[in-house]
Amino acid sequence: MASDQRYFKYLVGWLIVGTKGGLTRARIIQALKNGPKNANQLANALGLDYKTVRHHLEVLVKNGMVLAVGEGYGTTYFLSETMEKNYPLFEEVLGRIGKKIK
Repeated sequence: MASDQRYFKYLVGWLIVGTKGGLTRARIIQALKNGPKNANQLANALGLDYKTVRHHLEVLVKNGMVLAVGEGYGTTYFLSETMEKNYPLFEEVLGRIGKKIK
C-alpha cells in the first residue's frame, strides 16, 4: 500500500472511529458521495441539527476530506479529490468497525 493511502487510512480511522462524532462525519461523507450539498441540505437529509453539521463539515474540510465552495449560508460542500480517489478505503474502514450507518 502506498504511503499516501496508508496515511489516508489512518486519517479516516481517527476521524471516523477514533473520535466522538465519527459516525456523523461518516454519514456526511456518504451523503456528499451522492452529490454536493450545503449544510442546510445535509442537516435536512440526515435529520441532524444545522450547527452540528457545520461543526463536522469544518473538521472534514480542515482534514482535506471535503472541499467548501462559496461563502456563508450558501457554501456548498463536495468530496475532495483525495476522498473520491480513496472512497473504497473509507468504506473498508467503515466495514471494519462493524457499525451500521443510516
